[in-house]
Amino acid sequence: MRIINRTPSRRTAVLLGLLPFAALIVSYAIASHYRRLDNPADKLLPSLGDMASTFWSMAFVADKRSGDYLLLGDTLDSLWRLGAGVGTATLIALVLGIAIGFIPHIRSSLAPFIASFSLIPPITILPILFIIFGLGEVSKVVLIVVGTAPVMVRSVAQAVMNIPRELIIKAETLGASVWQMTTRLVLPQILPHLITAIRLGLVPAWIFLISAEAIASTSGLGYRIFLVRRYLAMDVILPYVIWITLLAYLIDRLLLIVSRRAFPWHHAGGNSL
Repeated sequence: MRIINRTPSRRTAVLLGLLPFAALIVSYAIASHYRRLDNPADKLLPSLGDMASTFWSMAFVADKRSGDYLLLGDTLDSLWRLGAGVGTATLIALVLGIAIGFIPHIRSSLAPFIASFSLIPPITILPILFIIFGLGEVSKVVLIVVGTAPVMVRSVAQAVMNIPRELIIKAETLGASVWQMTTRLVLPQILPHLITAIRLGLVPAWIFLISAEAIASTSGLGYRIFLVRRYLAMDVILPYVIWITLLAYLIDRLLLIVSRRAFPWHHAGGNSL
């Protein structure tokens, strides 16, 4: 049997999935060990034990100055900004995506504008957002919206246009109004695609969030990373990067689980990444 036709068992799949992570950890541990042989105080590649100790302190030991748990505070602040930005972008994508994909006049009016707006690098307009909205929370949330909403709108609109035309004709034949077709035909069809759009939008959303927090913020995961970089505190930076990656992965998996359970028909016949 050819290798392309062989499907690994669940246990084998788990082991194969863990293998690259194990290889990375072992490679890092070896590199850190040999680098610290020459200079035990080296900060570039701290040992796994040092990183674990620092991460534990920031997570479970209150800060001496503020009395706060730094990791918890940074995480909550970042997740709030991320949720507000992605939530707003999702609402915009749902409304405009359905309108553009379902109503030809709106598509002719807004589709070129959305397509052009989606090509603007959001980071380049960050100074404009700071000037208009100030250095507070609003500018960070707006940056996430600007960076994710246009692409999500186009994704949802394309999903609406991919709905089989015969379904719409049947609904019209039965006397359904535009509102009824939107709520009973279009919306159920595109909701799994909306979740997929959110999952894809989370990648740039994290980038814009960390960038905004690094430039103008007094809390958050991105703020902490760029605060300690001046001290070459890699024992803080690397665990924070790993923590951000873990949070992003868990959110992505949660959305996938919700999609699979709410819309099993959408995932039938194949595996979803």
